[in-house]
Amino acid sequence: MSFQDALSQYQAALKAGQKYYKSCTHKGAYPYLPVLDEQLEDSMSAGHESLGVLEIPSDLVIGTKTAGRRNAFAGNFMPLLPQDTEFAAKWISLCTAHLSPEGIHDPVLCFEYLGKFYVQEGNKRVSVLKSFQAPLITAKVIRILPDRSDAPEIRQYYEFLSFYALSRLYSVQLTIPGGYSRLQVGLGFDPEHTWTEEERRSFSSQYYRFRTTAEKLIPASVSCADLLLVWIRTNRFWDLREMTQEELEKSILSALPDMNVLSGASKIDVSTQPEEAKGPSFFSLLMGHTPPTHLNIAFIFTATPETSPWANGHDLGRKYLEEAMGDQITVKSYLTALPEAERTMETAIEEGAQVLFATTPPLISACLKVAARHPNVRILNCSLSMPFTGIRTYYSRIYEAKFIVGAVAGAMCREGSIGYIANYPIYGVIAGINAFALGAQLTCPGVRIKLTWSCLPGDPGEDLQSQQINVVSGQDTISNENRVWGKTWGSYRQMPDGEMQPLTSACWNWGKLYTKMVQSIFHGGWELSASPSVPVSYWWGFSSGVVDVELSHTLPGGVRRLANILKQGIQSGVIDPFRCRIVDQDGIVRNPGDCSFTSEEIVHMDWLCDCVEGRIPEFDELIPQSREIVRLLGIHREQLPPEKEGINL
Repeated sequence: MSFQDALSQYQAALKAGQKYYKSCTHKGAYPYLPVLDEQLEDSMSAGHESLGVLEIPSDLVIGTKTAGRRNAFAGNFMPLLPQDTEFAAKWISLCTAHLSPEGIHDPVLCFEYLGKFYVQEGNKRVSVLKSFQAPLITAKVIRILPDRSDAPEIRQYYEFLSFYALSRLYSVQLTIPGGYSRLQVGLGFDPEHTWTEEERRSFSSQYYRFRTTAEKLIPASVSCADLLLVWIRTNRFWDLREMTQEELEKSILSALPDMNVLSGASKIDVSTQPEEAKGPSFFSLLMGHTPPTHLNIAFIFTATPETSPWANGHDLGRKYLEEAMGDQITVKSYLTALPEAERTMETAIEEGAQVLFATTPPLISACLKVAARHPNVRILNCSLSMPFTGIRTYYSRIYEAKFIVGAVAGAMCREGSIGYIANYPIYGVIAGINAFALGAQLTCPGVRIKLTWSCLPGDPGEDLQSQQINVVSGQDTISNENRVWGKTWGSYRQMPDGEMQPLTSACWNWGKLYTKMVQSIFHGGWELSASPSVPVSYWWGFSSGVVDVELSHTLPGGVRRLANILKQGIQSGVIDPFRCRIVDQDGIVRNPGDCSFTSEEIVHMDWLCDCVEGRIPEFDELIPQSREIVRLLGIHREQLPPEKEGINL
């Protein structure tokens, strides 16, 4: 490069620096390079660590270590001093060397703090390289370790350090808690796998393509690294090299709505009440949404009705739907194992399925991947609080029935203590425990709820019996058909002679939900229920008929009457189980008594009422067969380390 070319490069860089400076001062923003020494106090550092000479991403070099050259550079590292200065002459000389055969070969000296780099020696070299948009800069790096704390940015940085120890990569800067470990397994590596040089180079090459493509398509406020974490939920990262540019752009745009949910820019739209079927609306037709005249519907099961009460309940719902809708629909059931679920769903779509009901939460991963390839197929998964726009989820507000079950149990309790057997610490279950406790307090003030868990080792029923607890709430009833009362299903009271007196049970009527859901598709409600960029979760209760209570004929007449009054009150909205004074186990007032909880607050409850004796178990305490569902729907799922095998969302 000639002197004249280097001079032209300096003039262009100077113009870019002046433009940045003027833009910042116009907005009242700081126009110079950040100075690390002015941000960092000695008390904030836990020590230094030399990393040697590295190739660091130039976009992470954001400032200078000391204030000595503050006024020479704008905040984008472009020069601010006139071309007749000694500074400019040295810059131009470095520019000439950069494109000469020898190049700029001496590494700069940088300090790294919280994943960003601050230059101590070589600011002009960095400026020259950035003016040519060099992606990497050779630097001798000294890491400054921050003191550990509960601050989110400090916790996230120490997660990065664990990832860096395996990958030796600075190019991926995630802001999502737990994201680094999820990225590691999402790439197909074991959680503690140390990357080879070939893996590091291959990833860097493909990630560079992903990032440069994404930066042209997405808002500047969206992190490309975070978007990658969302993207690999439905795409295999190592297949990226085989994608055409059009395919890559399409897949990135399809991942953006889920990224907005993850970042909090948009929220899950929780539907608590089905729309009444009224026929296609004017706006539906105006927007080009022509309702179908016939639907092919597929049900995906992972167990047979004969071997699984859960599958039996949904299969009864399927039969109810077929009887209710008649020849308007054609229904087919598919049985699959989880590893083959994606292929099974593809088969269902190949055979004409337009609506697909995946009846268990672990099918969510296959649903996401299939939905990405078939955006015109309506795919629903039976789960709760899943932040995905490509599919919809459905569940029931079983806590409404639990409130009545608790009131009946309290009315039948003589000993002042009631046992409660919970299944998993997942979304919605904690609300059910608390609703039961509040219902029991309604009819038995001062009652204590002895909480046990079927997902822990041991027999929870025997544990309660050893404590001489005679009134117990067991598991829910899947349906009010073909059910047997006893210690397995529903609440009961153990009589002095050892006989089990059935009391009542919450039950699920999935057929009502399936029918109303399909009806909404026929009258155009599906398209109008929410924006395509907003996740939709159907969470229906008593008023829709999806939830009910079954009362034993052995109940006293007054107790049966009370239960029916409570049911009618909840159906009409007059009674809200949580609209009362509520104090948790730590003495915190959760509700002073004059307000109602939002759907989000109910779904994400992670505390227990003060009358409950027991606690929410930790993940490591669970029996192995319970862990998959807790990974998917656990109230603290974001805090769980991912696994290479299994579903990591």
